[in-house]
Amino acid sequence: MIGVDTMEGKSMIDLNSDVGESFGAYRIGLDEEVIPLISSANIGCGFHGGDPRVMRKTIALAQEHGVAIGAHPGFPDLIGFGRRKIDATLEEIRDYVTYQIGALQAFAIMQKMRLQHVKAHGALYNMAERDLGIWEAIAQVIATLDRELILVAMAGPMREEIKKIGERYGIRVGFEFFADRAYNGDGSLVSRREPGAVIHDHRQAAERVLKMVMEKRITAIDGAEIEVIADTICVHGDNPAAVRLAKQIREGLVAAGVEISPMGEFL
Repeated sequence: MIGVDTMEGKSMIDLNSDVGESFGAYRIGLDEEVIPLISSANIGCGFHGGDPRVMRKTIALAQEHGVAIGAHPGFPDLIGFGRRKIDATLEEIRDYVTYQIGALQAFAIMQKMRLQHVKAHGALYNMAERDLGIWEAIAQVIATLDRELILVAMAGPMREEIKKIGERYGIRVGFEFFADRAYNGDGSLVSRREPGAVIHDHRQAAERVLKMVMEKRITAIDGAEIEVIADTICVHGDNPAAVRLAKQIREGLVAAGVEISPMGEFL
C-alpha cells in the first residue's frame, strides 16, 4: 500500500503506463522514452494493439530498464483501438483475456521473465468499472492461470467490491490513480465529454499525484476533498507532452523521498 512506511521509513508507489501498442507498420506511443520512467509496463497483447514482434521487443525493453511487465488485454477491435464497447458475454470475455495473457506469457517465458499483473484496456476496463461481473470474469482467469498475477483496477467507488472479488479468488488487487484525469466527488473519473476532464497543466498534475501519495487525498472537480488510496499511478506516454508529464511526476515523487517500485514488490 502507498503511504505505508517501509522498514527504511519510505513511502512506496508504482508508476504504470500502457505500452507495446504499435502493430505492423503503425507506431503508437513513445515506448522508448516512457519505459525508463516507469516501474510497471502494461503491454498490448494483439487485440487492440501490439503484435508478436512488438510484444517481444517491448518485453526486452522493459527487461533492459528493470521494469515489471503485465498483460494489457482488450476487446478484439484493432480498428477502434479497443475503445468501442462490445456486447460480449462473460464467457467470451474470459476467452479473450485468457488468449491475450497466454500470448504475452509465452513471450515472457522466452525471455526468462514473468508477468506481474493484468490491467484491462479501454472499453473492457471502463465496462468493468460498471459491471462487477466483468471484474469477476477477469479475476477467475487470473486465478486459474497464475495466482501470483495482480489484477489492476481503478481506485474508485467500486474499490471495496473489487477487493472482495480478489479475496474470493485468492489474488492480489492493485488499485490505480490516473495522474492526468479529474475526479468526481464519488471517486469516479470525470467523463471526457465534460470540460476539465483531462488535466493538461503538468505542475498541477504532479502536485495532485504527490498529494495523493502523501495524504491519500485529492481535490475533486467540485472542490471537495476526497480520499483516494492507490498502489499505482497511471502515466501516459503517447505524445511528447505526456512523456514530459511522466518525467515531472517521477522527479517530484523522488524529490519527496517516495520510492518508485513495481507493485509486486510491496503488495
